[in-house]
Amino acid sequence: MRSHFGSIEGAELTEKSRKRQPAQSRADVPASDASSRARRNGLGSRIQRIGLWAVLLLLCPALVGYAVSRAMSERAAQPIHPVLGDGTKGPAGMAWVPGGDFMMGSDSKLAQPNERPAHEVRVHGFWMDEHHVTNAEFRKFIEATGYVTTAEKKPDWKTLEVQLPPGTPRPPDSALQAGAMVFVGTKEQVSLQDYSRWWRFVPGANWRHPLGPASNIDGKDDHPVVQVSYEDAEAYAKWVGKRLPTEAEWEFAARGGLDQATYAWGNQFAPDGKQMANVWQGQEAQPFPVVNAKAGGAAGTSPVGSFPANAYGLSDMTGNAWQWVADWYRADQFRREAATDGVVNEPIGPVSSWDPADPGVPVEAPKRVTRGGSFLCNEAYCLSYRPSARRGTDPYNSMSHLGFRLVMDKDIWDKTHGNAVTTAAR
Repeated sequence: MRSHFGSIEGAELTEKSRKRQPAQSRADVPASDASSRARRNGLGSRIQRIGLWAVLLLLCPALVGYAVSRAMSERAAQPIHPVLGDGTKGPAGMAWVPGGDFMMGSDSKLAQPNERPAHEVRVHGFWMDEHHVTNAEFRKFIEATGYVTTAEKKPDWKTLEVQLPPGTPRPPDSALQAGAMVFVGTKEQVSLQDYSRWWRFVPGANWRHPLGPASNIDGKDDHPVVQVSYEDAEAYAKWVGKRLPTEAEWEFAARGGLDQATYAWGNQFAPDGKQMANVWQGQEAQPFPVVNAKAGGAAGTSPVGSFPANAYGLSDMTGNAWQWVADWYRADQFRREAATDGVVNEPIGPVSSWDPADPGVPVEAPKRVTRGGSFLCNEAYCLSYRPSARRGTDPYNSMSHLGFRLVMDKDIWDKTHGNAVTTAAR
């Protein structure tokens, strides 16, 4: 789905400081000699057990599901204690994500084709912002640098042209105005096939005026900054000495140790009736995208940390505002990674974009991955408040439900502060 300003999802870096291995690489984890001997000595008995297990599976296929669910439950049951930085022992406002192996993507019935298949991935430990970058934090960057965001500048035709069908004529200069995409909703139920019914390009919309010139962010210092492009997020990251997370890092962090759970908090949308994230479903009485002016108008962001943090101490990993990540977007990236041999070690994503599912847009038009869903997500249309959900977004796009959070490599903190922190998984 498109705007004249790039990719749009209807319901809705800085250089890495350390060299990472390609997505197709595999970590070399040699076994000890003692372990090798033990495996050889037990080979015969294991073959017998495997044979018996195979017979049982033929007789009772339900054992497969039982075995998988039991393994997942045992893994999720291990207690995790958050490690939060305080400015001395770790960067302030960031939580330690211990890293490890996990199943990235999903094979559940809710998963979209671009989330499939679930495949084993390894990430190393890193620090991550406890919440989205806020309006107050972004304002400090603007005041210190004088930076002008993408939405505050007149669009460059060349960056728009690559997102449009070949041969699209150049519009008059008067039509190329500074602004951004704003969710405006509808007064009544409409077909969900036409996103232009609830999204508008609004001249003058930007991070200071997220809904247009008449709006502002007064009293919203602790809300996620929105109406920021990928370029804006990278510029902020460079200034603050951090970087955007890779897609694999983001999903590992979002899961909070709950491997293959449906949501970032477990398998129930509202456990004990409790709302766990700022999403449309459960908070808006009217169906998406209907906006009830008498009830306060369109849905919007909430203060960061308004909902429970996950086991790593990270708030709003799903819901509130979509989040930019570092990777280029390919709709088939998970299938490509799953085709490699063994665990995919520290994937950094593809070298270019590919998306055949965006009508009227060249399949190789540049897009970056965005994750997490937003306050607009609902089960009837978006359902992207799941840790495996992903989409591709024009890197020059600024939208009223799109923000970001950042990460920092452990060695960067240790080198700049001279006191390594014990960050083993606890």
